[in-house]
Amino acid sequence: MRPIHYIAVIAALALTVGLYFGVKTTPPKKPKAQQPMNEAAAHAIPHTILSFDSLLTATKKTLPAHAKEEVATAEKAIADIADSSKMSPALERLAQVWQEHREYPIAAYYYLVSGKLANSEKKLNFAAQLFLDLARRSSSEALQAWEGQMAIDGFKGVLALNPENDTATVNLAECYIGVGETMQGVMMLRDFSQKRPENIPANLILGQQGIVSGQLDKAADRFQKVLAQDAHNIEAMLGLAEVYKNKGEKAKAVEILERAKKTMDNPEFSKDIDNYIKTF
Repeated sequence: MRPIHYIAVIAALALTVGLYFGVKTTPPKKPKAQQPMNEAAAHAIPHTILSFDSLLTATKKTLPAHAKEEVATAEKAIADIADSSKMSPALERLAQVWQEHREYPIAAYYYLVSGKLANSEKKLNFAAQLFLDLARRSSSEALQAWEGQMAIDGFKGVLALNPENDTATVNLAECYIGVGETMQGVMMLRDFSQKRPENIPANLILGQQGIVSGQLDKAADRFQKVLAQDAHNIEAMLGLAEVYKNKGEKAKAVEILERAKKTMDNPEFSKDIDNYIKTF
């Protein structure tokens, strides 16, 4: 993800409709030369009919012959198990095969099913987090919606096993916001922030949603609370700068963006910031 995406996400918040998944709070990294997944199959499926079965069928058509053989072998191993309670390891192996061939949505699905059968918080969290990461990066709206719903399924399973898993709680709320169930996600985060007022991811998402809803003072409070704990948090800086920009306090916005440039110390990021300031 290039740094400009951080600016674009926050700058576009007031115009956001439909899907939204929050960006990570760590500094952005340069993208790999190869895409993390092949989304051609998902793009070929109409949004209204995207399901796992349709995605699986479409994706299998894109596999090379040797990969189809590996998948078929792993599928047969599952079919040979009569007791479903013992299928978890075989399903995890099938997930690994798909992962080895960089078909991550299919892999995540089988990891999720494996985690459910094993009734494992760790495995469910792994699958749900993988789905969330995929949804954050997906270029297909249909695939992103499906991945978001699968992540919700996974994180709900995690919390059923461990209601005190704070990370899963925040991630579940983000997923609700991402699939359009915004109020449910926001209310969940508000309740959570009453118990965990210093939680950085929760405050960042609530700050972003404050910009969306026009509650700029509340958004500023969220970002400032993050910066009080982590003075170098880039997303909080960009969010606070966007608040000041929207309030007409452009000098303050520029001051914070200049501080973000120094914090990142990255020429490409600085260039993107400078170009963004020119749009004020």
